[in-house]
Amino acid sequence: MQEQKGKYEGLQNDELGIKIRSNDNPYLSVDIQEKLLQPRRISSYFIVLIESGSITYNLDLQDITLTDGHLLFAMPNQILTPPAKTDDLKYFKLLFDENTLALLPQQFPFLINPLNAQTIVLDSAAKERVIKVFGILNQILHLDKYETDTEIILAYLNLLLSELNSAYFKNTEPVNILNTNLSKFIEFKLVVETSLTEQPSINAIAEKLALSTNSLYRIVKEYSGTSPKDYFINRLITEAQRKLRYSNTSVKELAYELGFNDPDYFSRLFKKSTGKSVSEFLPKQDLSGK
Repeated sequence: MQEQKGKYEGLQNDELGIKIRSNDNPYLSVDIQEKLLQPRRISSYFIVLIESGSITYNLDLQDITLTDGHLLFAMPNQILTPPAKTDDLKYFKLLFDENTLALLPQQFPFLINPLNAQTIVLDSAAKERVIKVFGILNQILHLDKYETDTEIILAYLNLLLSELNSAYFKNTEPVNILNTNLSKFIEFKLVVETSLTEQPSINAIAEKLALSTNSLYRIVKEYSGTSPKDYFINRLITEAQRKLRYSNTSVKELAYELGFNDPDYFSRLFKKSTGKSVSEFLPKQDLSGK
């Protein structure tokens, strides 16, 4: 425990990369609301729990509807479009960064989404426990007059993530974060995000990860259900859809921006991946600001 305490010795609460929002402390400013409702690449881990009511988020251009006891989690570099809050909604939202996560005494495999399901449906008992922990974090971070020790904040965050990790893997084989294959898959995802527009070859990625191409294929297939090449292409097309929908970038400019030397090849790949041509996709842009 002494070694763990050394990690956050001297940290103040406002220096922790953790924020929480709820009905008790919503975003009040209209300007802030409008800014937050814009699609954006998130840089932190994001978790939202719906205590009661219903709401639909858009994550990586996919609509995800949440209702009572449903929880959505998103990871850094995903594209999140938050919806406007409905009047009858009761919720908790939590954001925390990699540095905060590194201060915890254990790791949480669900955060890299090995089962490809970014929603968790809590049973009544788990929902009650999770709401209590969210409520305590909300009290500590927003309602208490006096600053709470960083150690206590991290203890409750660790408890919350432990509950969610258990619920995520319920009725499935537990995943060992120390498993070499899972660690390599996490490294692969990081390489994809950091070199997306460079479009390295799968051979180059495998070499960087000290794997054979066959081993890389097997690992990525195990945790994503697709091949490394298709995983990379899907990530590129998701980024292309976001830019087409929410910016004024031309198709030609976008192709070059994403690392394609041939805009026509990009257009063909887009059609093959989405089933729609770029021209069919563009009319669905909503630039009204609503």
